[in-house]
Amino acid sequence: MQNFTTMKQMIRLVYLVATLFTCMSSMAQELNCRVSISIDQIQVNEQRGATQIYGELQNVIQEFLNNRRWTNDNFLPEEKINCSLGLIITKALANGEYEANARFQVIRPVYGTAYETVLLNYVDKSFKFKYLAGSPLYYNDNNYTDNLTQMLAFYAYIAVAFDYDSFAKFGGNNFAQKAYNVVNIAQIAGGSWVSSSDIRSRYWLAENLINQQLQSIREGFYAYHRLGLDVLSTNAAETKKQITAFLNTLKQVNSTRPGQLIMRLFFEAKAQELANIFGDSPLDERKKISALLVSLDPTNSELYRKLAK
Repeated sequence: MQNFTTMKQMIRLVYLVATLFTCMSSMAQELNCRVSISIDQIQVNEQRGATQIYGELQNVIQEFLNNRRWTNDNFLPEEKINCSLGLIITKALANGEYEANARFQVIRPVYGTAYETVLLNYVDKSFKFKYLAGSPLYYNDNNYTDNLTQMLAFYAYIAVAFDYDSFAKFGGNNFAQKAYNVVNIAQIAGGSWVSSSDIRSRYWLAENLINQQLQSIREGFYAYHRLGLDVLSTNAAETKKQITAFLNTLKQVNSTRPGQLIMRLFFEAKAQELANIFGDSPLDERKKISALLVSLDPTNSELYRKLAK
């Protein structure tokens, strides 16, 4: 009887352990962010030689982004949001102060294909922070601790907001608001956190996401990806229909609110993709879409004009 009882206890223990691992797997953190650091632009007389700090910094940032839970939702490992943060260090001082240019990219798989589409490709030329070797990163949603953790939290919430918006209409609302809250708390640090003439600042990125006059862009983001790209492999005509409708929405917004950052970022991420999607359309259709794209995104006009040939 004692052996039987012991066996039952062991079986129960195995079951509990298995259940624990299943729960841990189903509650995996949201981000799968790849971090890279380049020091090629640091002057020789600065801290370029202390290369070990950069490997540590890269690992610390990557672990902070990937090991922290940013939502209350459960993610399977294959459902994680793929993103990358590339830092080009431009200045490094002995006291641990750094200046860098950052590129933050968020990508998303397209249903039924091996293709991944870029949701966001954002360049931050004001990535300034302080870090000392061996320092842990602490972050609280309600308090400002330091510029590095504030920027990393901002980008984490931005990644979730863009990803969720692409799968559900206004799905990223909560996280767009969280990103805006991060900006508000960081106002004391100045720079890219405050309203200024720099339209590409973190402030304006967060502001655009919650601005009521720009919500049709976020709504269209869902139509572009979930109703458009995700049916590309089975119904290319529907994909083009949804995307054309979204481009016309952008035209309407641009007529009343020209030059908004969220629109610029869309075309910086999607220009080549748009050219590829409409590249096999009939000539008349290509001419119309070419003219529309040129009017919305003059920067890539040469690319779009090729559609009309």
